[in-house]
Amino acid sequence: MNFPELETLTFEPLDGGIGVLRINRPDRMNSQTLRMFTEHGRAARALRDSGLRALILTGAGERAFCAGFDLDELDVITAMGVLEFLRFQETATGGIQAIRHLPFPVIAAIHGPATGGGMALALAADIRLVAPTAKFSTAFIRVGLSIGELGTSYNLSRLVGPGRAAEIGYTGRIVGAEEASRIGLANRIVPTEALFDEAIVLARMIAANSPGGVRMSKRAIQHNQEISSYAAALELENRGQALLTRTADMPEALAAFKHKRVPRFTGT
Repeated sequence: MNFPELETLTFEPLDGGIGVLRINRPDRMNSQTLRMFTEHGRAARALRDSGLRALILTGAGERAFCAGFDLDELDVITAMGVLEFLRFQETATGGIQAIRHLPFPVIAAIHGPATGGGMALALAADIRLVAPTAKFSTAFIRVGLSIGELGTSYNLSRLVGPGRAAEIGYTGRIVGAEEASRIGLANRIVPTEALFDEAIVLARMIAANSPGGVRMSKRAIQHNQEISSYAAALELENRGQALLTRTADMPEALAAFKHKRVPRFTGT
């Protein structure tokens, strides 16, 4: 893979088609900068056609997943004109959207704060595993902005429902790991020392399945959040299943099941 050189993110390939993307500003609690938002998009574009089967998204160090926007750069934003700020917003949202729309599953392994833009980044993942130290907050509201930021209003309301999203969004209060797991904001709580290993185990379980089947599953789940009718959802599902029957992996899976062996998927 020809991965770009980045300053605020690092990428580590693991065996079995798994990769690890780390937010790499541990001295600043992995807070986001103007450059990082650009690098979200650059990293996602490089990873999109990489052949990965799953990606783990996490924060470097032991203090935080991502503590939101670095307040040391706040003056830069407030000095922008409206059109300049709109361009910044489009870059920032485009980077997080690119991570959300990666064709393979993204697993966020979250420890410590995931606040503001860090929460938006966590919400862009398909699956969220959290350590007991995890803390979520829509911190935008506390600096005069709204929950309508970086896809948060869309993703949060679909995970926890509009009522809970409204309470969390309007108050900016902290949602701890236990509550996050209980309301569906997180999939489950994992001991801090086992968080990364558990994310790898989950990624390997995903990677053991047909790449085409997993990708079509992700596409169906994401796209069916955005369409308004059951009929349209069925149409999307039917088309995906029909396409998968034309791949080499489906007959391989059936043969492996019949002969009681592990399938050898090729992604073709």
